[in-house]
Amino acid sequence: MTTQAQVLAALASVHDPELDEPITTLGFVGSCVVSVSGDVDLRLRLPTPQCAPNFAYLMAADARDAVAGVPGVGEVHIALEDHYTGDEINAAVNLGAGFSAAFPGETTGDLAALRALFQRKALLARQGRVCRMMLDAGAEPATVVTLQVADLPGGTDAGRCVELRRELGLPHDPEAPALVSGDGAPLAAADLDRWLRRARLVGLSLESNGGLCRSLLRVRYGVHDPTEEVAA
Repeated sequence: MTTQAQVLAALASVHDPELDEPITTLGFVGSCVVSVSGDVDLRLRLPTPQCAPNFAYLMAADARDAVAGVPGVGEVHIALEDHYTGDEINAAVNLGAGFSAAFPGETTGDLAALRALFQRKALLARQGRVCRMMLDAGAEPATVVTLQVADLPGGTDAGRCVELRRELGLPHDPEAPALVSGDGAPLAAADLDRWLRRARLVGLSLESNGGLCRSLLRVRYGVHDPTEEVAA
């Protein structure tokens, strides 16, 4: 029998395309009901009704695919709540249709290029954090750029870097360079400072946008922000 815990675990693999954070930790999962027969009714909520339709569609479609892949799941129904294009997105996603089917005549093609753009930003930010962690631990820049994926420290950022590189078609096997540029080429020690500055700026942008989304979601739905420190 499929359980709610199994479905939520699958949803934890779905990331907001712009923020690169799981929709479960962001608080975007409003409710998840699993019937005895394995049918799933999933309701998603976003910080504002005006969230970009392309991002909203990507999250809803990714959520449907993730849930559909859970063993024992039957029918999957996705409802994006209180969004100004929710009806169009819900209809397309629940039919398994593409973004253009949600807005016929208004858009063409799929969202692969947009997804890849934000995946590359996320990869840069996360690799930057991993690199800074290694440098702070005492590694020399000349050593860091010679490391391989197998040498990466444990943790969420390093694991997500490997996932993003796989999704982008960049080298990600254990023998691949630990840190790569946007085209998959290894970094040079001479370029590391400038690369780290760019990574930091992108990371700050992602963190700021994530904080804003959490604040808006708290105001709109009363959702607790798990990143806030609990007062002693």
